[in-house]
Amino acid sequence: MRAHGKEAPEVVQRTSTMIRHALTMMVGTLASRVLGLAREIFTAALFGASGLLDAFNVAFTLANLARQLLAEGALSASFVPVFSRVLAAKGKEAAARLARQTLFVLLLATSAVVAAGMVLSPWLVAIMAPGVDMAKAGLAVAMTRFMFPFLLFVSLAALAMGVLNSMGSFFIPALAPALSNVVYIIIIVLFSSKYGAWGLVAAVLAGGAAQFLLQWLWSAHLGVPLVPDQPDRGDPDLRVMLRLFLPYAAGLSLNQVNPVISRMFASFLQEGAISVLNYANRVIQLPLGLFVIAVSQAVLPQLARCPLDMKEEFRDLMRDALRFALFVVLPVTAVMVLLSSEIVHLLFFRGAFNRWAWEGTAYSLAMYSLGLPGMACSTVVMRGLYARSMPRAALYVTLSSVIGTALFSFLLMKPLSYGGLALGTSLAFTASGLYGIHLLSRSLGTTLGVFSPAWMSKMGSALLGVSGLTVAAKTFLPYAPEAPLIVRVFWTGGILLFVACAYAATTALLRFPEWRWLKDACVRKVGGKRETGKDDRS
Repeated sequence: MRAHGKEAPEVVQRTSTMIRHALTMMVGTLASRVLGLAREIFTAALFGASGLLDAFNVAFTLANLARQLLAEGALSASFVPVFSRVLAAKGKEAAARLARQTLFVLLLATSAVVAAGMVLSPWLVAIMAPGVDMAKAGLAVAMTRFMFPFLLFVSLAALAMGVLNSMGSFFIPALAPALSNVVYIIIIVLFSSKYGAWGLVAAVLAGGAAQFLLQWLWSAHLGVPLVPDQPDRGDPDLRVMLRLFLPYAAGLSLNQVNPVISRMFASFLQEGAISVLNYANRVIQLPLGLFVIAVSQAVLPQLARCPLDMKEEFRDLMRDALRFALFVVLPVTAVMVLLSSEIVHLLFFRGAFNRWAWEGTAYSLAMYSLGLPGMACSTVVMRGLYARSMPRAALYVTLSSVIGTALFSFLLMKPLSYGGLALGTSLAFTASGLYGIHLLSRSLGTTLGVFSPAWMSKMGSALLGVSGLTVAAKTFLPYAPEAPLIVRVFWTGGILLFVACAYAATTALLRFPEWRWLKDACVRKVGGKRETGKDDRS
């Protein structure tokens, strides 16, 4: 497949396609995150920090946890690789039949989970919020029962997203959460004054329905209408998908343990430790969602289309995906470590958020930021394991991050306090990412070649330049905490823009191949066709 050190045309094409789709998802994700922030601002303005909002948050957490585990987690991991392979090997009709059968099974399974959640709501609320008073607990139980159908909407939305991503359509699925946030804001503005916190419940349900409906309509537009079809128990593709679902669900359940571990250890530290970790984690989710998740979602269908026997092509595409993720994330890591204090001050320093909270959150953010490259590697390599139908290996990678978080947090908590807990999480994800690369390399019978000496040397030079320029900018034009908000916004934006341009110029001069990939992604349309042979209408 390779000749004279050059990548095969198929790999170049798949890499360009992956990056183009990742860029598309970044646009949609950015819109969603901005509107999500606006949603929180409107909610805070209407309800403040009230007991009613506490009850709603308990109810929403339960429904949202089920969504993360089942709908957007295990379903996506098990369905997308199988659907993509069927689409490439057997055509659209066979793939559509698989989607319809999956929809039938999904409706049955999700309805059962929703019914169980509604019945078990009192016990679930008691576990989630044992300290809530009886009146608020009763309200939380009632809200949980009404909100659990949210799982049905987002499960259907996740299936539609998997279908669309596999067909090369990424913008609409990325935009769907933004639409959900818009609907949420409209509902609470119109109805919360009359219905109180129940307006929030209606907003969540309406947002979930809108998120599904948009993707359902677009899927039908592309020729795959999602209507349930009686499953064929002898269908080998359906059996493979169902066989993968439970192991992936188990692995993703473990992922939810990591923040619990951090909160448990933080509860033994000074008051406010849990809060500063939570604030820092919220900030780190922006670059993680914007860059890492976008790349990982975009690469999964491309990886899944590689036949299992074409190991070299799979390896090359996997290496390119990991390098592109690191190409974007590494300078972000450097800047967030060096500007953590300024970023936290700009975002949070007002009202009850005092100097201790500022310094503690900045410290935690710097420690979390060190883990961004590891989080990128871990997230992308998990998609590689999904694509090769390796649920046991994926479970091992997740388990290693849980064990690592517990071990590193225990060792670092005493000398570094809550910063040690954030650093422990970062080290755990770094270790799990490297472990995942090892497992994937072993399954391919060859190293992925991500960290070649030449690439690492050039990246080291670029990061050194970024770090030096950031420190110099801070030194000669320091941040002024007492300055008006608009001045601080322009200072932060100006520094970020300056450093980004410097990094772009440096990496271009060093002839990073990632710039060629970006150019191809922007100016090439892979012959104007998707891999499925249809026009790209995403």
